[in-house]
Amino acid sequence: MADIVINGGASDVVRIIVILTIITLAPFMLLMMTCFTRIIIVLGFLRHAMGLQQTPPTQVLIGLALFITFFIMSPVLSEINETALQPYNERQIETSVFLDRASAPIKEFMLAQTGVDELEFFRELSNDPAVEGLSGLQLPLSIVVPSFMISELKRAFLMGFLLFIPFLVIDTIVASTLMSMGMIMLPPVMISMPFKILLFVVVDGWGLLVRTLVTSFN
Repeated sequence: MADIVINGGASDVVRIIVILTIITLAPFMLLMMTCFTRIIIVLGFLRHAMGLQQTPPTQVLIGLALFITFFIMSPVLSEINETALQPYNERQIETSVFLDRASAPIKEFMLAQTGVDELEFFRELSNDPAVEGLSGLQLPLSIVVPSFMISELKRAFLMGFLLFIPFLVIDTIVASTLMSMGMIMLPPVMISMPFKILLFVVVDGWGLLVRTLVTSFN
């Protein structure tokens, strides 16, 4: 009976440590292993493209990015809950098995968004002969995570560039019109900003942007 109590207490301590570790690393995992990074960067590009410095507020953009992230990641979270968390809570699997099962869906999601060039780049930088013959889910997180982040930054900046084009056209038209009228001292941004907002509202910009972000993930 004493052995059972001791073993059970040790098991509970390990579970508490694992849970506290996951909670501590949750913000970093959100940034490095989910779609949050691409979404918040694109939303930031949108605000700068429209010439709006603090509108919408940063808190609003972060909240929107979080909810879109949870929407996109919900299948991954459901799979982790079914294959790893529930069996672990019911004491059917050990901690090492739980970590392996929990990391597999996240790794699969990241690999689906990661380019081959980025994976090969970090595989070469690792200088580890053990990873030469590995591919896909067999690759360690030390290679998958930075490859995923570089791919996300590349796609986010590309989407930001495409966002700038229509607003840049409006700025150019307004600046040319003001110059032709001799209003050199009048800032073009002051005149073009209402037209940018009007264009964004008329084309249902928020709906198009969110739909594009959601469908951009494989």
